[in-house]
Amino acid sequence: MNENVVNGETKSFLSFKLDSENFTIPVMKIMEILEVPKITKVPQSPNFLVGVINLRGAVLPVIDTRIKFGMTPIEFTINTCILVLSIEVNEEVIEVGALVDSVSEVFELNSNEIKQAPTLATRYRADYVQGMIQENDHFIMVLNIDKVFSSNDLESISEYIETETDK
Repeated sequence: MNENVVNGETKSFLSFKLDSENFTIPVMKIMEILEVPKITKVPQSPNFLVGVINLRGAVLPVIDTRIKFGMTPIEFTINTCILVLSIEVNEEVIEVGALVDSVSEVFELNSNEIKQAPTLATRYRADYVQGMIQENDHFIMVLNIDKVFSSNDLESISEYIETETDK
């Protein structure tokens, strides 16, 4: 467990889909949910960086979460959206947009309901998955979103964005 889930504490989570997989993150990490606007591509950027958008005058990098998780990118649908996330990296808070296939629901979850994630049977990095919860006949992976977007990823993204905005 980490700071997002304190033992026995109930918090709000948002669930979303990538392909047929279900994920959830704490609502407190989500600044807003956006429809997909026009995204400006950034030349020679990492493959998971789709580009940038203008969010009320600020440059927001947009990451394709499918690519970040080793999935095949898809064409955007009516349900595709951007989660504007507040990520903590090296004690600094950074906003980043994460493309997801669809948003499912907001729900309350007690940390006691989170089961330990199996270390062998997951295709995602162990530090990405904080745990799992069971909902009816399927599991939802509880992500440690601060770990998903590592400092190396965000540093490389900020380099590309600074280069492009200086032009």
